[in-house]
Amino acid sequence: MPEFARELETLMLAHGRSELAAQVPTLRIVDRCRCGDDFCGTFYTEPRPKTSYGAGHSDVELTTNQGIIILDVVSGRVACVEVLYRDEIRDQIHALLP
Repeated sequence: MPEFARELETLMLAHGRSELAAQVPTLRIVDRCRCGDDFCGTFYTEPRPKTSYGAGHSDVELTTNQGIIILDVVSGRVACVEVLYRDEIRDQIHALLP
């Protein structure tokens, strides 16, 4: 999803998070959210935790013109990209990981 990767990188830089933007080229999708909500296109770039992320976890909400994007950052690494109300992203994620 190169176009979305560029968007993420641009948004991270706009939010002053260059350390997160630098990770974008190396991020790999390892799983998707399986909550079943039709508006959810969330995906994981690190193995999904069995419970909560715990210590070292923070959320970074990225302001965007479309939908909602929230990063789950654990110990400085992007672990999850919560993408809500972006049908095109949800469809791509579901096609990659049915």
